[in-house]
Amino acid sequence: MTTLYVLIYLSLAVALAASIVRAVRYARLPLNLRWELYPVPHEDAAHAGHGGSYFEDLDWWTRPRHRSIAGEAKAMAAEILFLRAMYEHNRRLWLFSYPFHLGLYILIATAVAAAAAAIVSPQFSALSLMGAAGCVLVILGTTGLLVNRVRDPKLRSYSAPADYCNLVFFLTAAGLLFYTKIAPGPGLIDTARALLTFDTAFNMPALQAAAMAISALLIAYIPLTHMSHFIGKYFTYHAIRWADEPASAIHALDRRLAEYLGYKPTWSAPHIAGDGATAWLEIVSRNPSEEQSK
Repeated sequence: MTTLYVLIYLSLAVALAASIVRAVRYARLPLNLRWELYPVPHEDAAHAGHGGSYFEDLDWWTRPRHRSIAGEAKAMAAEILFLRAMYEHNRRLWLFSYPFHLGLYILIATAVAAAAAAIVSPQFSALSLMGAAGCVLVILGTTGLLVNRVRDPKLRSYSAPADYCNLVFFLTAAGLLFYTKIAPGPGLIDTARALLTFDTAFNMPALQAAAMAISALLIAYIPLTHMSHFIGKYFTYHAIRWADEPASAIHALDRRLAEYLGYKPTWSAPHIAGDGATAWLEIVSRNPSEEQSK
């Protein structure tokens, strides 16, 4: 059991460290072009109602901004809990992706509840049912996503071998976890208590130990791959789609933009003329029509 416990704690540490490193890397990337598609969720009701923004106010730069935290929280909840964008733009994929993500949410909630119950010592019989339901949803969603990637020519054309392996990884872990929920063995709370107290004398069936080991490895693996989009989503929404702060209001933003203007691009596109020696400020100051007429 000692080996299993070490593996689980090490996997959790790797997942946490990898998530932090990836978030820091995203935060340090150059600024993206803003989408500026209005209304953004944090726009106040006076502007959001007709799809506008604070930019339409006279002398907007002299006025205080009124941000709607509730509007932003509502939009985030709809995306995180229901995958709203996928539902609206790719309903066929959502039919399998949503139960897959919902199953993961339920499994995470089950694990947290089991850990909490192990500390305060109550017994919740519903936890096993929650865990089993989460496993079933992950299995159904993963199977559907796999079938979609195999049968849909569009998905198949840009599906790498790793995409199939990732889904099989989830399917294997969920299948083993589901078996442990229906097979005789120690309950979730007892298992969580043994893990939290590092109880090496705890007796765990081999398949349950295998399920926990594979699940731990999966947790460590996710932040190391493109499946870490749960981290990137924050930056995609807050730093690109919803970013509408004026540069003059953020001194750090001014400094970053000034730094970018000093970059010397090497793009080969003729309209850019990035020769690696000319600064971006000079390039963007040119008039393409005048350059073409010379």
